[in-house]
Amino acid sequence: MAELDAIYNPKFLELAAATPRSGRLAAPDASGTAHSKLCGSTVTVDIVMRDGRITDFAQVVKACLLGQAAAAVVGREAVGSTPEEIRRVAAIMRRMLTDNGPAPDGRWADLAMLEPVREYKARHASTMLVFDALDRAMTGVEAGQGRDTAQASK
Repeated sequence: MAELDAIYNPKFLELAAATPRSGRLAAPDASGTAHSKLCGSTVTVDIVMRDGRITDFAQVVKACLLGQAAAAVVGREAVGSTPEEIRRVAAIMRRMLTDNGPAPDGRWADLAMLEPVREYKARHASTMLVFDALDRAMTGVEAGQGRDTAQASK
């Protein structure tokens, strides 16, 4: 099993301290919230989409250090991404955590630092919250639900 120091390291602290795009958007196309019943973490995201791409993004992250680190990377990379890209990266993350799959690469490569979390199943949900919230928001836009906020618990 991975040492706790491997998952709570200084790089996570640096990312969490500078989580980009914190707050809420004034007029999002959709919002999504994901909550972990296990640890109490919650992530809410707002998005604006144009021509099939996220053109604006904001997030409120009330999560553990692992959830904050994942949200920091997503906050940095979400704008310009398509829903397909976000969902592909989320699927890679899930496989990395649950099936010993490879870590995301390219501009998402910083998510690889979360690889040691695979040894702590109870931390998987909090690590994935930002992706779950973002998927709900993108689904809201795709379904034409406007500003309705989708919320679910894990």
